Amino acid sequence: MNLKLVGATLLAAAVLVPVPEAIAQKSDFGEEQERLLRAQSNKLFGFSQPIQRSATEADVVAREIATAEDRQFLAGSLRAEYVARNVGYRADMITFWPNDTDYTHLIVCNEGGRSDAGVGEEVSGQPVDGQNTSVQRIHVETGTVENILHGMDRCDGIRTTQWGTVLATEETDDGQVYEIIDPLHTDGHWIADRPSGDIRNGLGSPLASATVAKRDALVTQAWEGLEVLDNGVVIGGDELRSGQDGDGGAVFRFVPDVLYDCVGAPVRPGQLCDNAISDLSQSPLVSGDNYALFHACSGDDDYGQGCEYGDAGRWVEVGAPTARADAAANGATGYCRPEDLHVDRSYGEFAGEDGIRWCWTNTCGGSDGEALCATESSSALDAQVQVFVDIGGTAGTKAFLSIDGSVLAEVDSQRFVDSSAPDLDLRLSSHDNLDIQPVTSNVYMIEDTDFGDVWACLPDGGDKNETSDGCVALLSITDPEAEPTGFIFDGTGRTAFYNVQHGSQHESLLDFESNFACDSGDCNGYTDDLIMITGFKVPNKPE
Repeated sequence: MNLKLVGATLLAAAVLVPVPEAIAQKSDFGEEQERLLRAQSNKLFGFSQPIQRSATEADVVAREIATAEDRQFLAGSLRAEYVARNVGYRADMITFWPNDTDYTHLIVCNEGGRSDAGVGEEVSGQPVDGQNTSVQRIHVETGTVENILHGMDRCDGIRTTQWGTVLATEETDDGQVYEIIDPLHTDGHWIADRPSGDIRNGLGSPLASATVAKRDALVTQAWEGLEVLDNGVVIGGDELRSGQDGDGGAVFRFVPDVLYDCVGAPVRPGQLCDNAISDLSQSPLVSGDNYALFHACSGDDDYGQGCEYGDAGRWVEVGAPTARADAAANGATGYCRPEDLHVDRSYGEFAGEDGIRWCWTNTCGGSDGEALCATESSSALDAQVQVFVDIGGTAGTKAFLSIDGSVLAEVDSQRFVDSSAPDLDLRLSSHDNLDIQPVTSNVYMIEDTDFGDVWACLPDGGDKNETSDGCVALLSITDPEAEPTGFIFDGTGRTAFYNVQHGSQHESLLDFESNFACDSGDCNGYTDDLIMITGFKVPNKPE
């Protein structure tokens, strides 16, 4: 056989075979996946026509004449309407009252700093500090805005508890936690003194508040994201940046001395137990212990940066007032500026299975960011016993949270989404607020940046990794001075709310009742827009 002739013949045949156009143009599998996500958006996310770019200066409509639709780009099938245009300045996170399905009001944190003494109107002839608006209620149907509490320092995280109260937290280095009962009849109460927890029933009033209490049993940290479980456990992140702030912010867990006996449990966040409390003294947050999340790479003495993830996370004990220092000393994992945190209301024990899933965002530096998700078993959620374990010579002996004195309560933490390139039109970066849509478990992430976007991300499917199966953008605000904050779904998964925070201000939208007039700071009559987004369909579910 003439091998040379055969080889030449085969080569000629190969040259004559036409090359498919897709191969010739070198297709990009990642870009094709993104096109498929957009094309199947209705099926996967419950809305059509994801936005193709972020808003720019060319898209701005002056706030005073802007309709609710003008305040952002929206995916094709979604609609926007104002709930209120006079929410106090720096309106941030939102919770529902009395629950997330039959709600009449939204309760909102206002992130402004605490005003100084002598700033603002005198009370009974005397200047008082802390006149700044901190917690407000907004009637969903009428848009009426009313003040609940004054005098917090940068109120940010806020949640409704399953026993019928509201937790409001501060995003500052010495951030505290306040619990409010009967928020519809708590009007204008005032934190007279933050360190001591002296809270009065009105500005300048000598009478103590019976409906607001400071919760010193929970850690002191820069609170933002948090979630409350029906047994009284609270999980929350410390918005401490890594780098110049050391390893960064820990994720903390509060465990009550006596777990709350929720009638009707398991009751997911956003809903009420059948035995709501009638007095703040009955709250499970009166006393308890605190822990910080600890991940190690390959042994109890191999921890720190680079070991932030894994399926054997544990909870190491910290003190409430010394949580940051104790977390660092005890080897707790530091993350790059933890932000919002939510439990998946349709996962695990809330769907008749085991455990829970919760996700949180880390803003990190510049335009970077990421989201992480964690799962843990139902038995770990009720853990209350300590067991002492030696985690290495330099760290010493530490108390870990355990289930029965020998089995450690463990958590599996994995990266869910990271940043995209910052020069892309749609950024998927600077991750800040987050919510998990009921029923679908799709994770919605909100950017803290100019012309910030909101992204919807699929949960992880059956593939070999543990990251999101893909994301599309559904919203981009058109106010260059603002950011989207507090994005949250109600319990149906079909309606969402968010604030256009610290946006452009026109004198026609000033309101000195919702945001008292002061000589400095954020106490200046400025307001924010609270917007409702409707039109979401729950994919593959009947209407």
